[in-house]
Amino acid sequence: METDWKKNAALFLTGQALSYFGTMVVQYAIFWHVVLKSQSGSVMTLFAIVGLFPMFLISPFAGVWADRFNRKRIINIADGSVAFFSLCMAVSLMLGVDSYAMLFVCALMRALGNGVQAPAVSAFIPMITPPEHLTKINGIHSGINSFAALTSPMIAAALMAAAPLAALFFLDVVTAAAGIGTVLFFVKAPPQKQTARPQGGAAYFHDLKEGMRYIRAHGYILRMIVVSATFLFAAAPAAFLTPLQSVRKFGGEVWRLSAIEIGFSSGMMLGGFLIGIWGGLKNRVHTMALSSALCGLITVGLGVVPAFWLYIALMAALGIVLPLYNAPSAAVLQTNVDPAFMGRVLSVFTMLSGAMMPLGMLIFGPLADVVSIDRQLMLTGAATALLCIPMMTSKTLRAAGARRSQSAEGL
Repeated sequence: METDWKKNAALFLTGQALSYFGTMVVQYAIFWHVVLKSQSGSVMTLFAIVGLFPMFLISPFAGVWADRFNRKRIINIADGSVAFFSLCMAVSLMLGVDSYAMLFVCALMRALGNGVQAPAVSAFIPMITPPEHLTKINGIHSGINSFAALTSPMIAAALMAAAPLAALFFLDVVTAAAGIGTVLFFVKAPPQKQTARPQGGAAYFHDLKEGMRYIRAHGYILRMIVVSATFLFAAAPAAFLTPLQSVRKFGGEVWRLSAIEIGFSSGMMLGGFLIGIWGGLKNRVHTMALSSALCGLITVGLGVVPAFWLYIALMAALGIVLPLYNAPSAAVLQTNVDPAFMGRVLSVFTMLSGAMMPLGMLIFGPLADVVSIDRQLMLTGAATALLCIPMMTSKTLRAAGARRSQSAEGL
């Protein structure tokens, strides 16, 4: 049994990483194109909102689908839908139809696909992973994705220089097909827990209401949502404005943008594998608080650092400490939430947390044309560091973080 779950988890993570790799290559190409052509905080804000906000709209329904239907099938359908629009985009570019509007539409459809896929993936992982190993598996998942993110900027830069943009979209289609095939034919999952529920169109709203009632009845979930939403709101400048900051402060060469992404992704990969091996502090919320404090201090450093090589070092450090927040926060919910409500709870978590970065960009992006990005990073970094205080002082959060198996977590 021990070997079976490890094999299952490895195959699932591999399939998701294959698809994620193609997605990241295209995402970097589009984003760099927008940054280098516009050099405008307002345009970047629009791109960020189009690429993220649709997740806010689709997530509640995605959570219901993840609880009602086969989660593995939902994951593959979402992957396939994104690949289909990438194929359409590639064909359109080959026919000479090229515009910013098309790229924005493609970003919109990607966001919708990710909004459906994310809660299904998060709800599927505890189906194939013992509870005591969830923090480590989430960390390894983060590390594998970060390795894909590490290599994809280099591939994107090479393809942008040597091939038309359509080639990148075709790569996305191929990797998505490989990922779907891996998950479809090789990953096995136990029967999905179901509860009696009404059928028909009104049933979706009934399920949403039941999910919200479950969240209200479990105070730690609401606190997790508030803390994570605040964390992501404050992280918006570091996540989206650092490429623009680098262009303005150090120069607009493509290699600098690539170096930033490689440094950050290298750190994320190391951080993911670190939490995957270590497992974090005994209380998962304590690990989240440590990450928040370190993320805040590093973000402040990004606002004051004078040399580009130090800037890259700080981006790598930021990447290392971020998984120390993401993996334990996911494990807290995956361990404590009733499996029958897992999709809905995680979708609400994804929806409200995911809306914070677009909201942050809506505020911080236009400010970047008026207020220096350096100053924004110093202020938001200080706020992120202070967020560790409510994490450490909340008895409800600490109790949820301590609800873990006492058995050894060694893989």
